[in-house]
Amino acid sequence: MYIVIVGGSKVGHFLAEHLIKDKHTVILIEKNKNTCEEIAKELDITVVNGDGCDPHYLEEAGISRAEVVAAVTGDDEDNLVICQLAKEKFHVARTVARVNDPKNEHIFSELGVDVPIDATAIIAKIIEEEVSFSDFVNLLSFNRGKLAIVRVDLPEQSPIINKVLKDITLPSDSVLVSIVRGDEIIVPKGDTVLQASDDIIALTLIENKQVLLQFLLGKI
Repeated sequence: MYIVIVGGSKVGHFLAEHLIKDKHTVILIEKNKNTCEEIAKELDITVVNGDGCDPHYLEEAGISRAEVVAAVTGDDEDNLVICQLAKEKFHVARTVARVNDPKNEHIFSELGVDVPIDATAIIAKIIEEEVSFSDFVNLLSFNRGKLAIVRVDLPEQSPIINKVLKDITLPSDSVLVSIVRGDEIIVPKGDTVLQASDDIIALTLIENKQVLLQFLLGKI
């Protein structure tokens, strides 16, 4: 995919690094010149020095070709403006925005951002679920995009325990995002072997959550 990221902070930097490893074409826009130079040295991507709220710099980044625009600056107003420009002026199919203030998530959704991501809410949910629920919990639902991020602690009786990830066929429209094993965070790869008590974060369609639950845990 051709992806435009606006914002070169740690979030934007790590997002770009992850996406290029997955063979996507990534263009990053950042206001700060020094930050642009640092990212350009570390990552093999095109970096545009400019304000992502200015259509000129979006055009310079080739936004007309973009399949996704991710606005991940530290300013909610900027992220909202960037997504609205992407949708209304450049007709980008999908927009993703970082929500810095949880109070703004509803506004982002109402104004057409496909996937508003409230990191504060995700962290709060994780803390909350750790002390009150086990097995499978809903961490976050992206209602507009019909996607859900879910979490499951694999029990001893899970049918996928001790299996290599490349030999497992997940339910339709589902993907494993990360595995927490003790103090270690593992990015799932083809040769990863799943173990009992692995704490798995997965992404699926909202209507597929129950199917994914049964696949990971067995009959419930």
